[in-house]
Amino acid sequence: MNQIVTPPSQLGAVIQTHRLGKGPTQTELATLAGTQQKTISAIENGSAGTRLDTLISVIAVLGLDLQIVPRQNGSISIEDVF
Repeated sequence: MNQIVTPPSQLGAVIQTHRLGKGPTQTELATLAGTQQKTISAIENGSAGTRLDTLISVIAVLGLDLQIVPRQNGSISIEDVF
C-alpha cells in the first residue's frame, strides 16, 4: 500500500497504524529503533523536531520504506504544510 503524506500529523498516523498492526508498544518500538518511548509518542502525534535518522530508524523497524516523489500539479504547496 502506497500512501502519500504531507503534514507530520499524517506521517505520525501512518506510523501509529503500522505499529498497532504489528503489535509492539511504543516502548518496544523505541527500544528496537534505538530511541525513547517519548520520541515515538511525539512522532505519532506529529510533533516537530524529530531527528531524521531517528524517524528513518522507526520507519525501517516497522518494515516500511520512505520514498520521495515529485508533487502532482494542484497538490498542496510547502507553505500549506508549515
